[in-house]
Amino acid sequence: MRELKEKFRRGEKTFGTWITIGHPVVVELLCQAGFDWFVIDLEHTTISLETAHNLCNVAQNQGIPVMIRVAKNDEVLIKRCLDMGANGVVVPNIKNAQDAQDAINHTFYPPLGKRGVGLFRAQGYGESFDSYRDNLQQECILIGQIEHIEASENIHSILDFDAFDGFIIGPYDLSGSMGYPGQFDREDVGEAISKIHAAFKERGKTLGMHSVPPDPQRLLKELDQGFGFAAYSTDFYFLRHTAKTHLEQIRKESK
Repeated sequence: MRELKEKFRRGEKTFGTWITIGHPVVVELLCQAGFDWFVIDLEHTTISLETAHNLCNVAQNQGIPVMIRVAKNDEVLIKRCLDMGANGVVVPNIKNAQDAQDAINHTFYPPLGKRGVGLFRAQGYGESFDSYRDNLQQECILIGQIEHIEASENIHSILDFDAFDGFIIGPYDLSGSMGYPGQFDREDVGEAISKIHAAFKERGKTLGMHSVPPDPQRLLKELDQGFGFAAYSTDFYFLRHTAKTHLEQIRKESK
């Protein structure tokens, strides 16, 4: 999926969503919505690797690239997600240069990284290994998450690594690392986020965002702040929000 990787790097607007419900029907329905990409979440859900494998198949058969947000910056987990055919990974909690280098090592084969070689779905079960190897660096998407106050302090050293195609700020964990989880309106939390924004702008790097509430106007307002790509809400939020708001309207107007 070289085209999507290039769009991330250029900071072009693309829109995806977060998959947290491990059922293929959910992915099929969201494919019909017209998203550019999906992120399957293995960090905060009960989705297993086997289920994620099946969800990747469903989305990719519809032409939608899939990234997996791994539970941690772990060599074995990242390798297994990519070997099963994910188009890329979202790696949480990149706090410093060593974390950034580790994520690269886990994602790419030598000489860029240190990832071990396997022959599974991504490599055509061995039939297309040479092609996979030769195109990995140009096609595999690597997104890091900036979600700790330490990352704000080390942001320029993190941005020195060009193998990343973009980063996403995690405001909940960032504020939590400062002792105020979810308190985004605090001045010191806002200053930390602004510092990150300024560094990305200065370095010409792509910063994305995850706008969780399914509110188009909120997303558009956030995009005006200079974000390059956006994850729009989650599968469960779409389901609850639509059912709840429609029922409220029906009950109100049927009295």
